[in-house]
Amino acid sequence: MTAATLADIPCIAGLSELAPRYDALLCDVWGVLIDGKRHFPWAAQALAEFRAKGGTVLLITNASRPSAEVIRQLTGLGLPRDCFDDLVSAGELTLRQILARKGQACFHLGPPRDKGLFEAAGERLGAPVKLVPLEEADYVVCTGLFDERNEDPQDYDDRLALMKSRNLPMLCANPDIKVAVGEDILWCAGALAERFTAMGGEALLAGKPHPPIYHAALENIAERRGGFDKSRALAVGDGAFTDLLGAARTGVDCLFITEGIHAAEIRPHGRLDRNAAAALFLSAKSVPIALARQLVW
Repeated sequence: MTAATLADIPCIAGLSELAPRYDALLCDVWGVLIDGKRHFPWAAQALAEFRAKGGTVLLITNASRPSAEVIRQLTGLGLPRDCFDDLVSAGELTLRQILARKGQACFHLGPPRDKGLFEAAGERLGAPVKLVPLEEADYVVCTGLFDERNEDPQDYDDRLALMKSRNLPMLCANPDIKVAVGEDILWCAGALAERFTAMGGEALLAGKPHPPIYHAALENIAERRGGFDKSRALAVGDGAFTDLLGAARTGVDCLFITEGIHAAEIRPHGRLDRNAAAALFLSAKSVPIALARQLVW
């Protein structure tokens, strides 16, 4: 792909230009609706307008927490509950995998704030999940770095090597490599999963760009609409290797938000650099149907 071919991808002013072609949105959360500290009212309004015209909005997120907990987090940031129909999180799909391992011992690789994943599993199982040190575990659930502001993925090589030596599978609850929190770019669980698989370890990833989260979202939409043609679905996201690649693998169109996680790369001076964007899409082996600076109506 070159800047010339990228010129064929329209830069739209708002979602209203595409909306008549679609019945449902698969909308990313972090970078499109929130930045971890606040929600974006203009994006919420765009989703509300789409729903008002009969569309269905499913939020799909690589957040490592159960769907209900993510919804509470979003509404706590002020996101109106009526701007989306439902939400599917990578954490929710990981939770299902934990339930399938009932009776096995788990090591939690991640910060204590993610304990809600195990509390939810315990509630559904009727007994607490057995959390143990790494040396005693049957499997590992990775929700991130213990301290993502002061650590790097390579700091975990000894733990990952021990996991590999014991043939422990890793359930990666958030496949994102990095995430923007306000002005900060922080490492996510996906960076550890990537490092673990490079060592020859087994990492199971349910979130974007992998199929399980898209299958769950499309099934949800089909149930709500009484049937659904995925050619009438539009993914919206700012991640080339999650949102864009996942949409391409699933066979749905993608509206790519340029003022997101890749902004420093493709908008280095506040304007879209078409050569940089072309290189990014080439690397992701995926091309969006359109570009937008932000999600607005």
